[in-house]
Amino acid sequence: MNYTNLSKLTAIVALLFTVSVNAQDFTFQNYHWEDKNTVIDIPAQYKDEKEVVLSRVVKIELATKGKGAAQYYMVHERTYINSNDAVERNNKVYIPFKMNESVIETKVRVIQQNGKVTLFDKKDIKEEVDEEKQLKYNYFAITGLEKGSVIEKIFMLEEFPELDGKTMRMQSSVPIVSNEFQLIYPRHLKFKTKSSNGLPEAVEETAADTLKKTLTVKDNNIAALEDDEKYSNRDVYLKLFRYKLDENFYTGAKNINSYAKFTSNFYDRINPVLDKKDLKTITDFCSQIPKTSDTQAQIWNIENKIKKTISFNLYAENAESIAAILKGKQANKIDLLKLYSAVFREFKIENKLVLTSNRFEIPFEKDFESYENLDEALFYFPAIKKYLTPSEIEYRIPLFPDNLGNNNGLFISEKVFGGVSMGVSEINFIELPGVEITTDYMVITADFTEDLENPKITTSIDFGGYTAMSFQPIKDFTSAEQYQTILKSIAENYTNNTEYSSLKTENDGVENIGKKPFVMKLTFDGKDLLQKAGGNYLFSVGKLIGSQMELYQENKRTLPVEIDHPHAYQRTLKIILPKGVTAKNLEKFNMNFKTDLNNKTEAGFVSSYTEKDGVITVTNTEFYNVVNYPLEKFNEYKDVINAAADFNKIVIMLTKS
Repeated sequence: MNYTNLSKLTAIVALLFTVSVNAQDFTFQNYHWEDKNTVIDIPAQYKDEKEVVLSRVVKIELATKGKGAAQYYMVHERTYINSNDAVERNNKVYIPFKMNESVIETKVRVIQQNGKVTLFDKKDIKEEVDEEKQLKYNYFAITGLEKGSVIEKIFMLEEFPELDGKTMRMQSSVPIVSNEFQLIYPRHLKFKTKSSNGLPEAVEETAADTLKKTLTVKDNNIAALEDDEKYSNRDVYLKLFRYKLDENFYTGAKNINSYAKFTSNFYDRINPVLDKKDLKTITDFCSQIPKTSDTQAQIWNIENKIKKTISFNLYAENAESIAAILKGKQANKIDLLKLYSAVFREFKIENKLVLTSNRFEIPFEKDFESYENLDEALFYFPAIKKYLTPSEIEYRIPLFPDNLGNNNGLFISEKVFGGVSMGVSEINFIELPGVEITTDYMVITADFTEDLENPKITTSIDFGGYTAMSFQPIKDFTSAEQYQTILKSIAENYTNNTEYSSLKTENDGVENIGKKPFVMKLTFDGKDLLQKAGGNYLFSVGKLIGSQMELYQENKRTLPVEIDHPHAYQRTLKIILPKGVTAKNLEKFNMNFKTDLNNKTEAGFVSSYTEKDGVITVTNTEFYNVVNYPLEKFNEYKDVINAAADFNKIVIMLTKS
């Protein structure tokens, strides 16, 4: 079930007010590849590429079907295979739809350099099961594919119309010589479109002898934009084409898929007038929620109660009432929002419902009103400027899925006009929780006073915010034995795979998410961190902070940096030496790497040390205050990331006097 189902029904009704058109007479129903087109002709500039899409044609046509409407989809693609890696990638051609859909055509052929053609059709389709995800995939098992071959495929099917906002990706991870998208529709309809990142604008045409129009987007020689650069958001920079139904000239309907219309319908759906039974049910339910004068704590209590009472089920049927939701103890997206909204109203907590998208899949387009942007929901609380995610069971305010933040959203609030409540909306930016929320504090002591060859290591780590949330729910969803196994795996990152003497944790469990840090305390012997060198000892002290990510960029960086959320680390290391022992190479602890944006340091790794009375104290701070870093700052950002990895490699020498 989708938040935008209402809009889709509206759009389909609008489409039905048409001159009757035979649904089977879509324009490309007899489309096929050219049987004689088996000559492999590669443009000179692409002959050394490992893989090239020579041509891609995608057509979508809208037509009436009986008393409803249908959409016909077709893709025809020819790809040049010029490397062993490309052969391996393409030896399975996955079918991008379920086989129980209305498949009209699905076929593949391989054209070899010597002109031999191998055909694959429905009888060659195989099934693959992903046991972990419990999903089935259909694919063609391709034989005869070799370097220098061309693989050609045509898929054609009938599907439900998508009229309230659709994004077509016109760029991929391999070069595309020729790319064309065509939308075909009854000529009494009008679509709004938007091309992004250098893609040409769509051209609209109307044929004199037909009842249809076409919107065509063509682009040639599209460079590859690979999806292999760490800390990036590739989809923001792809060439994208967006379209949506906007007018119906027969009915006079305009601005059909506007946010204003959506907001009005959606608000009414989420805030129905409650009868006496529902009002009493909400009052009784709210009486079970602990009350406090602290607004954030009160919202936390509400969220915790609902998430522990109601299971989110994407496919649950719509409940008849709030009472039915609470009785059935499960809810789909819409019913869950109804429940939250009713409870917040009972507690008189001002809120705004926010609809948005996953920024790493379909970034919210501020300047193009598309219902495709409205697939995910949050609640925003102006009094505390925090967000809550209603459906994700493991989150608690102020934490919410970070792929929904650093993004725009449609903020829907309640206004009263003439005694009538209604929904109004505006587009605003969704801020992620700041760096102060997700800061990890690490205190490590390496005590050599009892045994120079086997120091006692004590480590205490307070994991904050998003990092803590990665650990805290585990206890509530696994057995005690499984939990200890997982804790051991986490601990090994900080003990250098050494068996620990003791392991204690604090603030485990969902009850602490968003409230307290997850604390891990370890003690272990550090003999494996020492290596004897003559009369001296080499101490791999840097390993005590745990393994660190290193950022390499073999090719020239093409995308700016975008990280998941702001975060930081505060580390203090104490090395306690016995009398008569000194340490060398301490200058390695002095490090200073920063990334400045607009005359302000937004990322950094700063480390220093002091030495007094046989105690060496090292402090370092690593922080990433913002999510986005421009391309021209990439090398500075990379140096900050790699500084932690370099610190991890620090070895000092201990010498007896």
